[in-house]
Amino acid sequence: QVQLVESGGGLVQAGGSLRLSCAASERTAANRAMGWFRQAPGQEREFVAAITWSAGITYYADSVKGRFTISRDNAKITVYLQMNSLKPEDTAVYYCAAKSAVLALTVLETYKYWGQGTQVTVSS
Repeated sequence: QVQLVESGGGLVQAGGSLRLSCAASERTAANRAMGWFRQAPGQEREFVAAITWSAGITYYADSVKGRFTISRDNAKITVYLQMNSLKPEDTAVYYCAAKSAVLALTVLETYKYWGQGTQVTVSS
């Protein structure tokens, strides 16, 4: 059972930055890749970014390309999401998730383990 704990959410003005962290309890065959997803009120949870532990290959949603950066610290088993140039439409609860297979990294349903979520609010 992989446990994930997010931190770093908060309130920021449009144009500002935040860095989210997701600490995993283990890096095993059950956790070969991690992703960030977000869910705004009344909307479905959507993919934001993903990264593989081994090669560090990254994937981004078109809506965040050029503004968000996902990275990982293998020693700390922690994944980060650096969010710059934030917009009000980035307001959501952000979740990190882990999966075993290094494919379909943008597909929400393929992730087995989820964190509790952290709120990000961007004011205009």
